Amino acid sequence: MCLGFYYGAFIIMENILRYLLLTYYKKPDGKIDEVMAVAKNLKQRDHQTCNVILDFQTLSVLKCSMAGTQVPRDFNRIAGYYHQHYASTIERLFKENGYEVEVNTQKEPDPG
Repeated sequence: MCLGFYYGAFIIMENILRYLLLTYYKKPDGKIDEVMAVAKNLKQRDHQTCNVILDFQTLSVLKCSMAGTQVPRDFNRIAGYYHQHYASTIERLFKENGYEVEVNTQKEPDPG
């Protein structure tokens, strides 16, 4: 249950999930496992272990690296990619942080 309190120009919401966290682990057989989580607050451990951290309050990419390679920090592109796999979670994060969700069902043309 979310409770909102109005203080001047700010609305403070309790129990609002703000961050999407993704961590990739390489298994002994060479396959990669993806672990997705959502969080209200970030911990130091999240900065150290997560590969992707998206902030849905400021609509920003706090971290995005794959196998040690930095990936361009384009929030819309990254959120759109993960929306394909975690649609209900992504939409909930947008809504809880005060954004309307418009789903574009058009596919981008294949550049290759």
